[in-house]
Amino acid sequence: MADSVATGLEDEKDTENEDKEREKRPFHSTGKTEKSSGTSELTETLGFYERKAKKQDSKHSLSDLSLLRFVSAELTRGYFLEHNEAKYTERRERVYTCLRIPKELEKLMLFGFFLCLDAFLYVFTLLPLRVLLALIRLLTLPCCRLSGSRLLQPAQVCDVLKGFIMVLCYSMMHYVDYSMMYHLIRGQSVIKLYIIYNMLEMADRLFSSFGQDILDALYWTATEPKERKRAHIGVIPHFLMAVLYVFLHAILIMVQATTLNVAFNSHNKSLLTIMMSNNFVEIKGSVFKKFEKNNLFQMSNSDIKERFTNYVLLLIVCLRNMEQFSWNPDHLWVLCPDVCMVIASEIAVDVVKHAFITKFNDIPADVYGEYRASLAFDLVSSRQKNAYTDYSDSVSRRMGFIPLPLALLLIRVVTSSVKIQGALSFVCVILFYLGMITLKVLNSIVLLGKSCVYVKEANMEEKLFQSPPSTVPSRESSRAHRSKHTHEPAGESVEEGMLASIISQPTHQPECTASKLPTSESDQFLTTPDESEEKVLIQDGTELIHRAPKKDLLEIDRFTICGNRID
Repeated sequence: MADSVATGLEDEKDTENEDKEREKRPFHSTGKTEKSSGTSELTETLGFYERKAKKQDSKHSLSDLSLLRFVSAELTRGYFLEHNEAKYTERRERVYTCLRIPKELEKLMLFGFFLCLDAFLYVFTLLPLRVLLALIRLLTLPCCRLSGSRLLQPAQVCDVLKGFIMVLCYSMMHYVDYSMMYHLIRGQSVIKLYIIYNMLEMADRLFSSFGQDILDALYWTATEPKERKRAHIGVIPHFLMAVLYVFLHAILIMVQATTLNVAFNSHNKSLLTIMMSNNFVEIKGSVFKKFEKNNLFQMSNSDIKERFTNYVLLLIVCLRNMEQFSWNPDHLWVLCPDVCMVIASEIAVDVVKHAFITKFNDIPADVYGEYRASLAFDLVSSRQKNAYTDYSDSVSRRMGFIPLPLALLLIRVVTSSVKIQGALSFVCVILFYLGMITLKVLNSIVLLGKSCVYVKEANMEEKLFQSPPSTVPSRESSRAHRSKHTHEPAGESVEEGMLASIISQPTHQPECTASKLPTSESDQFLTTPDESEEKVLIQDGTELIHRAPKKDLLEIDRFTICGNRID
């Protein structure tokens, strides 16, 4: 009985639980409840229809992206360049600049060539006459009993020194056998000659950089005011050093001309081709570097000097070859193609090099007009009453072109190639000398007129009337130069508008306190800054000196910025 009663109670509880669960289930739209299995089936059915609709839409979109529509879109796709007008305008200006470079560069090269020619002809024409006048004055002045006046003016002293250097070096050049040097070089292999020629070019640049300093040291030592007569003895070692330099540099150029002569006379012309290809290597070494306007001015001066030197070397080669063929005019036409090929390759390399340098560094083509005006200023300033240097020396400092060794070699080659015999030969020599004087005078007149026009166009007339820098003894000059670096007051800008091609001499500056001294002199003055201003740190670490860099082209010569940074 008890078991049956317990079983009945459990059945009633189960039925009550089932009723509660049915009440919790959701009603259908008709008001009747459905089973859970029916509800899940309805949900799954609705999801299936939604997924099916999405698949149909994606199929329609994929059908739109057909290959034909892609090709038609590529053929009809458009764009508007005016949306980036500044960019394309800049690109067009770069193209115009590259197209203007050959014309502007050749204007500068032609003007610089005639400047070098004027300085070169000066050695043959006016320098002997000036030396003769100085010697006449030296011999006749003691007879006039003019006490208190100088025997020779500083310019005459420099002319006499140049004349003595040329005479001594010419006598020493007679001991050098050109024929033996030619056969010695011709017996070498092509690769050796190529290496030798590259070494000679590098040595020529090093000799030119140091040689002008030697000559300037000699001129200043001979003309500076001296308190004691013993001080004149110091001219002798400087003179011997200058004679040794001119002789060695002339020998170097002779070896270079002999190597070029061997290349011309080679049967397969392979050496000449290799030497010409060496010019294109110069493009790789200079185009992909950072250049400022002053650096480009230095390179332009170097290219002018190099081109003029190559022309003189080609003249020497032609003279030697014409002598070997007994001055047969037909052989000259044989040499003309090779000569034109060398000249054309030199011009092409210079044009390509300058075009890409100006393109990569955003330098306008008008900068070559400024370079031409700067070179013209040297010529005009050398004609002033307050001129402090000869024009040939100014060209030497500006371009690195030293005419004495090259003129010495040309005299040596001409005298050995041309035999002067009889009165008629001497008459021809005199007429040739008069013709050279006429060419020199006409060239100087035309250059002076053109230079005045260029200076006027550049608005540089005011600088012509500025007084030259004050002259101080050498020891005081070096001491003042040192004090300028260590006692320079704050806010002082670099002096502009200097005459010709020298850097301004330091003036006396008031002494400053110890706190104003720079911490490191070598760290501040080794390089030229690229920014518009240079900041110099003071010892206390708080105060700064703002100083504008040297941007005047008149202060830049051939070797002023050789040690500066070219990134």
